[in-house]
Amino acid sequence: MRIDKYMWAVRIFKTRTTATTGCKEGRVTVNDEVVKPARDVKVGEVIIIRKGAVYFHWKVIDLPKSRVGPKLVELYAEDVTPEEEIFKLNMIKEGHNQRPKGIGRPTKRQRRDWDKYFK
Repeated sequence: MRIDKYMWAVRIFKTRTTATTGCKEGRVTVNDEVVKPARDVKVGEVIIIRKGAVYFHWKVIDLPKSRVGPKLVELYAEDVTPEEEIFKLNMIKEGHNQRPKGIGRPTKRQRRDWDKYFK
């Protein structure tokens, strides 16, 4: 099964187009190498996906026939994201919520500063 189709089928990406785009932009790696969307996935491989400043790790357990429901995802993929990446994700979420209420949206410069800090 193609890697873009697999990531869409186990709901890592919302659409197959975004999964393909993620591969083309170099945000998806397997065995420390950037992969193209047409690469075949094998059982036991660990897929590393960069979303923003966080690297998510997914282990391939089995290959589904087509897109699966949210409750069945655990039969086909296992989230093995390291604790430090989860901590980084929580810090990013908390950083956005620490702004005082009533001062409006963050500016473009503030968002860029946050992105630099968490990359």
